[in-house]
This record gives sequence, structure tokens and C-alpha cells, in this order.
Amino acid sequence: MNNYIIKNENATYWECGFSCDNHIYVKLGSESFFITDSRYEIEVKECKKIDQVIIGSDLIKELRLLLLKNQIKVIIIDPQDLSISEYTKLTKNLNKIVFKERLNFSKIKRMIKTEEEIKLIKKAMELGRKGFNDFKQNLPEYIGKTEQWMAFENKKILTKNGELDISFEPIIALEKNAAKPHATPTNKKYEEGKILLIDAGIKYKRYCSDRTETYINKKSKEQQKVYDIVLKAQEEVIKKGRSGMKASELDILARTYIDKQGFGKFFVHSTGHGVGVDIHEFPYITKNNNVIIEDNMTFSVEPGIYLPNNFGVRIEDCVSVKNGKLELL
Repeated sequence: MNNYIIKNENATYWECGFSCDNHIYVKLGSESFFITDSRYEIEVKECKKIDQVIIGSDLIKELRLLLLKNQIKVIIIDPQDLSISEYTKLTKNLNKIVFKERLNFSKIKRMIKTEEEIKLIKKAMELGRKGFNDFKQNLPEYIGKTEQWMAFENKKILTKNGELDISFEPIIALEKNAAKPHATPTNKKYEEGKILLIDAGIKYKRYCSDRTETYINKKSKEQQKVYDIVLKAQEEVIKKGRSGMKASELDILARTYIDKQGFGKFFVHSTGHGVGVDIHEFPYITKNNNVIIEDNMTFSVEPGIYLPNNFGVRIEDCVSVKNGKLELL
């Protein structure tokens, strides 16, 4: 894959170590080009992994000129990367250039991590876990506070008051709201003994962490039962998962166990997803994904049970595949 265009920020960062909100990254053979506007000229020219910087106000126009100047015949794009209007403007009257569509080609390239990437993800996970523990220590002080307030407080603690970035907006969900896998924080107030589901993460040097904990300090028998089933389902995947298996087989490990306990219809999402510079990367650990698990893949393992209008439990950690086995990060 010698010639390709990237517009996604995280994909570009992975390629060259820099990105911004108005750019196009182009690879033509062994040469790399970064097209952007004058606001980013100083920063981008400091990036040693970029061979040529092109500054202009009309990025698509500059891209067209670059392709014509280099007499490019075939170039790869991700159809999700460009808007319809950008694609139409780019390809107009360029009949001698073949724009070959390869869906998610950057995510496929990034699926197997380097040792350095795994170290960065592990560091992000360690910092995220510390943030979770710091937040949990303050729970007695949060009685009477709303989910919305707690979500904002969670961000402050996890990011060390802005020293780090969040990898996504935290999910803080109490009781019935926890039965929604991606609940939006509301004005519902926290009470001691109530189920509290927290899904949050931070970025360390652009690499993401992802973690979910469900706190129940005064569990009913039903809540304890559900919690134990979810935990056991996660353990099944981590203990039995191996390289060489299909992603779908990992999903089946968790899904089969939960189904045997009578809660199969309440496990409504996939077992996990890749993590890296994007919070959701390849491989997706779903029942229909036949991608083969390989060493140095990193992904979440996050089974859950969600009982509508009652409560929900999810437990999530991230793993890397090392020497054929799944290792907690």
C-alpha cells in the first residue's frame, strides 16, 4: 500500500506523530505530505516524520495539485474519511486517477500493536485505575450528588485536573440508569447502598484506557448473583482466550456462560473492542467477527447484564495478547 490519503486525526497521529483538526495526510511511495492551514504551520514543521508540509486555505485543492504534480495513477482512501462534498470535489475531472476504496484500512494496519504501544496503553490503564481508586475513596462524600455532578468530578480526578485527557465522556449511572449500557448522566442523586456503574478512561500520550466498575456496597441477593455471573463471564474469556481463536469465539465464551445462568437476553452488546489511539479500534470481540486473535492485539473484555427498569452490571478491563494468552493491562 504505497499511496494513500488519511483525514482522521488519530490515524494521522499514528502515522507521523502529529495531527490537527484541519488537515490531510498523504503518503506517496516513501514520501509523506501534510496539508493544513497557516494556523498549524509552526507545529507541523517541527514534526520530523513528515517530509513535506503544504500550507493552503483550500486543502482539497492542494491535494488535487499534489496528485497531479506527482502523476499518481492509483491512491487508496477510506470512504468513511471524506464527506460526500469533499470526495466529489477531489475526484472531479481526475479521470486518470483511480481512487481505490479500502474501508478501515488504517484500523486494520493498527490492529497489532508494537511493544512500545502496549507500554503506553498499559501506562494509560494504570493511571486510569488509580483515578478510579481515588474516585471510589470519595464515594461517602458524594451522597446526595447527582450523576451529572459525579461525572464532572470523575473527569477532574481521572485527568488530574486537566493534566491528562479523557478518552471518552464518562458514564456515571445509578440503579435503573445502569440498566442502559451507554447511559447519559442525569440529575438522579447518589444514595449509599445504591448500584453505581462507572465507565471511564484517560489518554496517555494519545493512547487510551477503558475501564468499567460497578460498585454495590450493600448488595441484594439478586444483585450479588448478577455481579458474580458477570465477573465469572469476564474471567472465562481472560483465562480461556488464546491466540489463534476467532474473535467470535472469545465472545461466545462470555455469552455462553451468561446464557447458561439464564441471563443471555440481557447481555445486549459485544464482549469487547480494540483500544489504541482510538477508544474503539479493531478487533471487535463480537459473535460475528471471524478475525483471528494474534499476539500484541489489545482489547477490552466487558461483559454485562442489564435488567430494564431495575439495574445493570458491567465489569471491564483491557488485555493484551502475549505468548498466546490474554494478559491484563
